[in-house]
Amino acid sequence: MSVKIIIKDAVKKYGNSTIISDLSLDIKEGEFFTLLGPSGCGKTTLLRMIAGFNSIEGGDFFFNETRINDMDPVKRKIGMVFQNYAIFPNMTVEKNVAFGLKNRKLPKEEIKAKTDQFLKLMKIEEYRDRMPERLSGGQQQRVALARALAITPDVLLMDEPLSNLDAKLRVEMRTVIKEIQNRIGITTVYVTHDQEEAMAVSDRIAVMNAGDIQQIGTPKILYQRPANLFVATFIGHTNVIDAELKAVKGKAVLVLPGGYEVEMPNILKDEIKNRKVIASIRPEELVVNKEATDGIKATVDDAVFLGLNTHYFVHFENGVKAEIVQESLIDSIIEKGTVIYLGVKKEKINIFDEDGKHNLVEGVLNDLDAYGAKK
Repeated sequence: MSVKIIIKDAVKKYGNSTIISDLSLDIKEGEFFTLLGPSGCGKTTLLRMIAGFNSIEGGDFFFNETRINDMDPVKRKIGMVFQNYAIFPNMTVEKNVAFGLKNRKLPKEEIKAKTDQFLKLMKIEEYRDRMPERLSGGQQQRVALARALAITPDVLLMDEPLSNLDAKLRVEMRTVIKEIQNRIGITTVYVTHDQEEAMAVSDRIAVMNAGDIQQIGTPKILYQRPANLFVATFIGHTNVIDAELKAVKGKAVLVLPGGYEVEMPNILKDEIKNRKVIASIRPEELVVNKEATDGIKATVDDAVFLGLNTHYFVHFENGVKAEIVQESLIDSIIEKGTVIYLGVKKEKINIFDEDGKHNLVEGVLNDLDAYGAKK
């Protein structure tokens, strides 16, 4: 049975240092929920608090209506998958998967049936008699996942489970993990610092920084309408450009480098005033105006052909550098040193206040607001 996880006003301290303060979070039953952020932001600490491996200095943690703060980790009915796999080197694959079931003193027939079920589910049946040392990293991670799921936990916790794998295996395993989670429907909390990985597997993501949650939302929301500049720069790549916002007859006009002006119809009404702003423009949101001289004047510094797309690296007249992604053309690539003019996809770009803390564009959604977070 999956459960809903509710965290209210969580506090974590190490001595006099507060790592997490007043953090609140709801994770839906059966949801694949990811804690995403840079190293040291508190995401693994929070995961270990849910697991019962770290003490809780304040707040309340619930699985459904059951408060788990003081519950023994063994009684929380969690499955855990670690970064280093943590499978037993002296046991075969089959014995590793059966380990938790034997600890629960289940009947032999049930242990055999469940072990076979998850060996088959994770496609490692043929390795049942192998020792871990004879397995690849991806195969070992499948064993760790099978062992965690075989005990039929209410919650699956995963701490950087793919970070030790090479790039190709990471892509393969994240697909496996998402497929298995969808099939079983177990509430999953996943920790990673890899934003592409998070976007590929998650139903929702909480972006963390310095012990605080910056924004909670679907991958699409976080990418298209980040709540602040930190989220914009952490999720995907973006060009951060100092700009100005002008109020012209009640309308918002964005002034970009070189004096290029773009009317912005989607700025929040209360934010339309003369002010300095930060524009976050993703590489695919800059458009080369091939025939026009209207736009941001830029010089091409380099071009990288990557098949479907070509990445251009340019600098503006004020020296600011930017990246552009354009669909590759059959006939030509823009040469280094070429002067070009850039337009923007104004409906897609994001505009932040001068300190980068608030997005001034309409349509920003943040599930964190349900907890009374300051906007």
